[in-house]
Amino acid sequence: MANTTPIKALLFDTFGTVVDWRSGVARDAQPFLERHARHVDAFAFADAWRREYMPAMEEVRSGRRPFVRLDVLHRENLQKALQACKVDTASIDARELDELNLCWHRLDPWPDSVEGLQRLKQQFIIAPLSNGNISLMVDMAKRAGLPWDTILGAEVVRGYKPSPQVYTQTVEILGLQPAEVCMVAAHNNDLAAARSCGLKTAFVLRPTEHGAAQTTDLHAEQAWDFVPRDLIDLAEQLSQ
Repeated sequence: MANTTPIKALLFDTFGTVVDWRSGVARDAQPFLERHARHVDAFAFADAWRREYMPAMEEVRSGRRPFVRLDVLHRENLQKALQACKVDTASIDARELDELNLCWHRLDPWPDSVEGLQRLKQQFIIAPLSNGNISLMVDMAKRAGLPWDTILGAEVVRGYKPSPQVYTQTVEILGLQPAEVCMVAAHNNDLAAARSCGLKTAFVLRPTEHGAAQTTDLHAEQAWDFVPRDLIDLAEQLSQ
C-alpha cells in the first residue's frame, strides 16, 4: 500500500540541487588563477577542488577524524586542489586563500530555485539538509534569496550525509515523523540514504551540475516519490 502520510516539510540538498556550485567556484577562482596560475582552467580547478569533497567528509563519517565544519574541510581541500593543479602556494598570502575559500558562500541559484522555494514555502516547512555549515548556508541564502524557514544539516547534527543519523536527527529536530518529510536532491545516493531512513523522496535533474560532459545522476535510478522537471514543477505537483 502506498504511503499516504501527508508531507509537512521538505529538506533540500543544496550544492548542485539548489545552487550551481561549479560555475560559482570557477567565477570566483578566475581572478585568483589569473594572478597565480594562468595555466589552470577555472572549471578544471573547480572540479579538482570538488573531487576532494567526499574523501574529506569520509574521514569524519568513518570516525577517523572528529567533526569539523565544511568551511574547514574546504580550506584544506583548496590546498590539495592547488597542489593537484601544480600551483605553487608558497608565495600566496594565506589571507588570499581564506578569501577564495569563501566562494562557496557566494554560489548562484539555478534559475528555478528561488521561485520554486518561495512557492513551496507557502505550504511546507522548507530547509536545507546540506553538508554545508550554518554560516555558509546563511551567507548563501542571503546573497541568493533562498527563503529557508530554518538552517538544518551537517553542523546541526555534527555529521555528514549520507550517514543515517543526519536524516533521522534532522527529522527529530523538526518534531516530525520520517514519512512527513520529503528529501529533495539531484543525487540518487542522497535520496537512497533518505529513503532508507523512511523519508519521502524527490529527484530533480540537474544535468549540467558537473558541466556539459556530466555522466552521473542523469536520470532517476529508483522509483522516487516525485521526479519533477525542477523545483517549480515540484511545487505544482505538491499543490495538487
